[in-house]
Parts: sequence; C-alpha cells; structure tokens
Amino acid sequence: MMHRRVLLAGLAALPAASWARPPAKPRFTAGPVVATAGLAGMVAYARMDLPGDNLADAALAAAPMMPASTLKAVTALYALAKLGRSRTFTTRVIRAGDTLILAGGGDPVLSTDDLARLAGDLAATGQPVPARFAVWGGALPQVHEIAPPQADHLAYNPALSGMILNFNRVHLGWRQGGAQMSLEARAASHSPRAYTITAVAGDGDDLFSWQEDGARESWTVSRRATRQPGSRWLPVRRPELYAGDVFQTLCRAKGLVLPAPEVVRDLPQGEVLVSHSSPPLEEILRGMLHFSTNLTAEVVGLHASGAADPAGSARAMAAWLTEQGQGQDFTLADHSGLSPDSRVTALGMARLLAGPGVAAGLPDLLKTDPLDEDLGRDPAQAAQVRAKTGTLNFVSNLAGYLQRPDGTQSAFAILCTDARRQAATAGQELPSGVLSWTRDAKRLQRDVLAIWS
Repeated sequence: MMHRRVLLAGLAALPAASWARPPAKPRFTAGPVVATAGLAGMVAYARMDLPGDNLADAALAAAPMMPASTLKAVTALYALAKLGRSRTFTTRVIRAGDTLILAGGGDPVLSTDDLARLAGDLAATGQPVPARFAVWGGALPQVHEIAPPQADHLAYNPALSGMILNFNRVHLGWRQGGAQMSLEARAASHSPRAYTITAVAGDGDDLFSWQEDGARESWTVSRRATRQPGSRWLPVRRPELYAGDVFQTLCRAKGLVLPAPEVVRDLPQGEVLVSHSSPPLEEILRGMLHFSTNLTAEVVGLHASGAADPAGSARAMAAWLTEQGQGQDFTLADHSGLSPDSRVTALGMARLLAGPGVAAGLPDLLKTDPLDEDLGRDPAQAAQVRAKTGTLNFVSNLAGYLQRPDGTQSAFAILCTDARRQAATAGQELPSGVLSWTRDAKRLQRDVLAIWS
C-alpha cells in the first residue's frame, strides 16, 4: 500500500509548470490511493464540499453497498426529525389494585443503577407488599433478536421490547474450567445476580448454546472456551422477566419484598407511584453514535416510526428519506445496519450528511477521529474528522465530515466491501482474515482522507 506521505510528496515534486495556472487550486482525487491500496473487494466513495451540494470526488458512488453501522447516522437524523432533541422515555411503577407493575417506556439506556434509584423511591413511599408483581413491555413491539442471522450469543444482538435493561445484556463470569459461573445485571454501582438466567459448562461442539426453560433462559458454555478464567456479555431474550427479577432484588434490599415477577401483555389503569426519565434524545443519540449500540438504534427507530414491527419501521424511515429526495439511494431493512439486506450508496449517504445532517447538527453528535481507536493517532493529520464507522465481516465503512485547517468542510462516505467473503462469513464471530482486511480498509480510509485534506 502506498503511504499517503509518499503520494503527497510525489505531487509536491511535480514541475513548476504544472502549477503555473493560478488561481485554480490542484484537486487531489482519491482514485490513485484506492488503486494503489489494492484492497480486495469494492471501494465506493463520495465527497460533497460544503456548503451546498457540490460533488467534489467520487467513484462507484451509485453502487448499492451494505451500510453496517453507518446506518445509525441516518437513524439519528430520522429520530431527531420525528421525535425532537429533548424527547425522553419514562419507566414507571404503577399500582393497580393489588398488583404492582413495572412499566417500561422503551428507555434504551435504562441501567441497573436507574432501577436501584427507582426501587429506593418506591420503598420510600411506604407501599404495602402487593399480591402480584408484573412487568409490562408493550410500549414497543416484541422482537426475539435484532438480527436473526447473527450468532445467538453475540451481545449486540439481544431481544427488544418496551422493557429494556442494560441494553438487554447480562454479564457472565467464570473461574478456570467453567467453575463458579455467575450471571450479573452489571452496572457502575449495582451488579445483582440475574436469577432468571442460568449458565453451565458443557461438552458440546458449540461454544455457546441457548434454550428457554419455562420462565428461565439457560446457556451452555463449551468447556474449551472456559479453560482460563474470563467473562463476557451475553444477550437477554426475556427482557421483561430479567428486569423484573433485578427490580425484585433491588426492592428487597430496600425492605420491600415483592412476589416473583410475571409478564402482562396489557397495561391496566392505575396510580403512578414513582418514575424514572431517560436523558434527552440528543444525549442518547450521541452515545449510540459513539458506542455503536445496535439496540439503541432499533429502539429510537421504532419510537420514531410508531410501526408495529421492525420491517414496517424500516419502511417508514425509507419513506422519510424519499421525502428528503433520496429514496433511490437507500434500501432499508433495519435501523442499526446489522441486517444483510440494507443497502446505501456513497453518493446518497454523503448527500444526506451534507444537507439534512448539517441542518440537524449531526457533526456535533459524531465521534472525533474514530479511526484513531484502531490505527493510533496520526501526528501528520491536519484536518479534523467527525464520523461514524461501520463494521461487519469484510465490510468497513466511514461516513461523516472533514474540516480542514483553512476552515473548509466536506461531507463524505467511504464504503468498502468484499462481498464474496462477507456472504460466506455472515454472522460468524471473527472469521479468518477479517481482522487484517478490516485494518487494511481503515488504513485506506485514512489515506483517502489525507488526500482530501
């Protein structure tokens, strides 16, 4: 791969006559860098110089490509347009006769620590012990997995409903050989045991296998994966029971003993005893874009659309894009980019960021210089990059904004996919060759940005 310093040095060494036509500035295009890199697969890119809609550099810009998590930037714009920056989501505790109900409001960032504060507030009201304790998650559709083609044990692919806790993940820890496995609803200050989920070591071929046993979830973990002490997050498939179990434990610690949780489909009328509100949507979206949380993307997308299922929600967001004049550039099957069926074009993505993205203040929500996390800081970099990455097996994308030292700015999208290997490894965890290919793709993206800078 040609390093950008070599290419830039070559450009600087051109004869003086080649620079003798002022006042036009030389326009360095990304094509030579992409060709020299020789990355396996297809590389599509587009750059729009701001302000306005000036296509400054592009190749294969109309080719439909898998967006991966760059789609979250589109979802953020959609949610802002439909819900507003200050929208919050409320979790309530309701008393209806002899029943206490924990009613989820579709808060995508609700944590065990939030439930602990809610339990403390509830205990302080002096409520008598109810005959029944129920959990309601009907504020959003019930979805067993965000992306069924993905492996069952991947923590970024949990169930979804209106009752969400810790991004619907549970923390599994074990001693050497799989001894003393523990499952915790881990948060910053509180990490109670999750009693509705169990895990045991087994001798099966699968590293992780899941099954449902009545009101419990059960994981079997291969002994070969537990030879050394370790831990990992696992997805939760019964989020209402998980949250009810944790809330029951936290209330018991405050002196309020609740019956075992049950799930109700319909929310009865009753008195709201205590409640907890999420941060405003703007803050939620900033966290989603920085940490690329798939569940948050699907949740805010469903809130924005009001659709009855994820497919309908994706169609609603596609209709909104059509209203922006860009329906032809997006084929959507989800909000997070996990689906293998979503497609975007580099031109459509760059144009959306240059128009509605700038108008909505999207640059302020994006992470600064995200490539630094994998490649380290480049001391020669002069421009500032605010962007969203997108990574699946043999898919590596970057879309966002470039601000140069002279104050000029561009919106851009760089989409890299090895379609053959992506299709062969979809849903697998770290297949052979993916780490080196992804690193090469990110280096290419950095070199293209250097040319554009």
